[in-house]
Amino acid sequence: MRNGDGVATTDAPRQATVARRTRETDVSVDLRLDGSGEVSIQTGIGFYDHVLSSLGHHALFDLTIRASGDLEVDEHHTVEDVALVLGSALAEALGDRAGIRRFGDASVPMDESLANATVDVGGRPYSVVELPFRGERVGGLPLDLVRHAIESFARTAGVTVHLSGSGRNDHHLAEAAFKALGRALREAVEPDPRRAGVASTKGVLD
Repeated sequence: MRNGDGVATTDAPRQATVARRTRETDVSVDLRLDGSGEVSIQTGIGFYDHVLSSLGHHALFDLTIRASGDLEVDEHHTVEDVALVLGSALAEALGDRAGIRRFGDASVPMDESLANATVDVGGRPYSVVELPFRGERVGGLPLDLVRHAIESFARTAGVTVHLSGSGRNDHHLAEAAFKALGRALREAVEPDPRRAGVASTKGVLD
């Protein structure tokens, strides 16, 4: 929301509720950007719930996700569609993206692992994910779907994401990566009290 001088104000909540239903999944996401990190995630994939909860908590988003999917086939459709709907909710909650910091970055260690995230929420969907996992899965989450989840989220959110890390323990590396992404998003979506309009010398975001 803008005041009379075109400066971002926070008197109205930046939030969105988005649902997507297909023959493969049924997903709903309720997102409030100016929250306190209250999260409730149920996707049917325990470790996916865990890392998404870490993202929301460290982004200080209030985030509720409910998903059911064809897990009897595999986890792919559920992971992908949750990420797509979460990205759509972020895009809707950001509105015209005026008056925000736009860019954010964070580094998060977890024991021997270290993850780095840099984001641009300026409407340009792109992702570069370099997370050298050693195994095939952690709990119920196939680790090759982490990259796909971030790509799907970036596409519908209109966000550029660079996410990288190193570590010997796949649980630690994945969790550190989602925490870093959450903290980078927190910084990027924050209102900038000095910013009138969008953070672009072109005057528009594209």
